[in-house]
Amino acid sequence: MAGIAVAGDGQKVVETMCAACHKQGVLQAPRLGNSVDWRPRLAKGEKTLLDHALHGFNAMPPKGGNPALSDQQVVDAARYMIGLVTPGGAAPARPAVAKASAKPNKRVAEVVRKPARKAPARKTRKHRRSANRFNRLLRPASKRNPPPTRDGIHDPSNDGTHVLQHPKEAFGVLPRANSGNRVDWVKALEKGAIDPRYDRLDPDKKPVVMNLNIVREVKGSMPDVVYPHKQHTEWLDCSNCHPAIFIPKKGANSISMAAILLGEKCGVCHGKVAFPVAECRKCHSKRKPRKARK
Repeated sequence: MAGIAVAGDGQKVVETMCAACHKQGVLQAPRLGNSVDWRPRLAKGEKTLLDHALHGFNAMPPKGGNPALSDQQVVDAARYMIGLVTPGGAAPARPAVAKASAKPNKRVAEVVRKPARKAPARKTRKHRRSANRFNRLLRPASKRNPPPTRDGIHDPSNDGTHVLQHPKEAFGVLPRANSGNRVDWVKALEKGAIDPRYDRLDPDKKPVVMNLNIVREVKGSMPDVVYPHKQHTEWLDCSNCHPAIFIPKKGANSISMAAILLGEKCGVCHGKVAFPVAECRKCHSKRKPRKARK
């Protein structure tokens, strides 16, 4: 790991830019030379630290908010700060060379001659990385909610993109979910963690909430679907769904998982701007009575 002596340009970058936050620990940034602040960061390894410096992490934007810096300048600056809190950070540690003794040690020589045992190769399933692996289309939680510069939506070459708040920073205080963007928006609204505006132009307008559940019977052993109007009308006006998507009449709507996955019916929103259909039990929530065995 490079230290102060090899940092060079990195020290100038730290003193002119990074110190603005890292000197005082603004927004929980690890303070310069404070080993306690840096210890949990160092435990993740230099590769992770450099990735955070280049692409952003928590409240810190990519490249510290200065896209004009080259990748090498950012790396040098990060290594300079690491060198301030690592033993012997002033220069890379060199392996010590033992002086040859006059009399060779036979025991040591025998140990050296014996080849080291190779660790047994770890058996891996060949299909683990294939197209048939389980949930191949579902991204892991670590890949969710990337920063604006890496979400494929915003322009990373635009300076304004680097100023935008990272989704993980905003979502971190909200109730957790196991799918989508990992936020339970219904609970967030119920607990008052968020206060969305019902009308774009009128901040005082209140929603007309309809507390009515629609149960759709499902064939087979799968639980029946319960559609709650309450949670939907707290966010949306009735005209968002009726009559274009759903005809407000019993038996007038043919709904299937195939249609939903094609972006029709419930799929107009779910999987796009609402939670995906990855969690069956969110909708199929009414258990069927068990039939007595004969």
